[in-house]
Order: sequence, then C-alpha cells, then structure tokens
Amino acid sequence: MNADMSEKSELRTELLGARRFLSVQDVQETAAVLARHALELPELADAGTVAAYVSVGREPGTRALLDALRARGVRVLLPVLLADNDLDWGAYQGPDRLEPAGRGLLEPTGERLGPDAVVTADAVLLPGLAVDARGMRLGRGGGSYDRVLARLAAAGADPALVVLLYANEVVERVPVEPHDHPVHAVVTPRGVSRFTGPTGPAGGG
Repeated sequence: MNADMSEKSELRTELLGARRFLSVQDVQETAAVLARHALELPELADAGTVAAYVSVGREPGTRALLDALRARGVRVLLPVLLADNDLDWGAYQGPDRLEPAGRGLLEPTGERLGPDAVVTADAVLLPGLAVDARGMRLGRGGGSYDRVLARLAAAGADPALVVLLYANEVVERVPVEPHDHPVHAVVTPRGVSRFTGPTGPAGGG
C-alpha cells in the first residue's frame, strides 16, 4: 500500500466514524436541505438525464432529490452493482420500484440499460466521503466510480460531476492517485461550492 492509499484509508475511517454519530433525524433533515440546494444547481435544473444513486444508512440523503428530479421529468439512472464491481444502470421509476441488493444497496427493478448508459447523462451524482478545495473526491475505495469516470472520459462525455456531502466532509486536502478525477461541484447543507478543476475553486456558497 502506497502512502496515498494509506492516507485515504485513514481518512475514510475517520469520516465514516463521524457519520456513525448521526441520528436518523439528522440524516433526514440534512437530506431535505441537500435536495433544495441541489435542485438550484443549473447543472441539474437543465439536465435531461441524471445518473444518481440511492443513499443508504447514514450517507447524505439522495431520495428526496431523486423524487424531485423525477417529478420534473428528468430521466434518472440508478446504478446496479455487477459482480466485478463495475456498474450497470436502470431507470428510476419511484421508491416502490427499488429492491434490496448486495452490500445493503437498493437497486432499480426493471430493464438493465448496460454500463455505457451513463455516458448519456448530463450530470452525474457521485457518492463520496470528502471533497477538498481542488474538487478532488474521496470515494469508498471500491473502484466502481473510477470505472464510471474512465468510461465517461473514453466516450468523450463531459457531464457535470456533483457530490453531496455533510459540511464537515469538505476538507483541506484529499490524498490523490493518478486515476482520480476532480468534480465540478459539491453540495452540503451550507450550500454549493463549484470548482474549475484540480487547480482550485471557481466560487462557493
């Protein structure tokens, strides 16, 4: 394990530990605020298709946002975890059309659209544990979204990359490896911060 991987592991442990102290009420209240801020993002307001995910446990909540996007007529794609940790995709058709899957996840029922379906998205909501001032994201380490980002790059797709986090998860520095990509925006209960890329923030709120 190299130094960056070790630092990532330590930071993941710290941040997941902090999430364990959140109550169900904390998570629910934060989810409503996150949805309100996220829906004000032009990148989501103007999107025809958004690739997202269903939050579970104490992750920053996405379910209110998923329903609001769907109510707007946005096509929402949700991931389906494959055996090799890659992601297939299915269309979100409402909370009653989700089913339990491995690792405690919830996945859409219905047709599987294939791993390349994500390249049709105008915006992609990425799960994460932290983002730093350069827009670099710390994921959980499974590698699924590294494949998604590589697939987008290979296809020449350039969707808006957005992460939903708790306020304490915007940190000074995230350890990075060569395959890591910066995101375009982070949404927290305090508002939205945007990034121009790995060089620094373009603005905030």
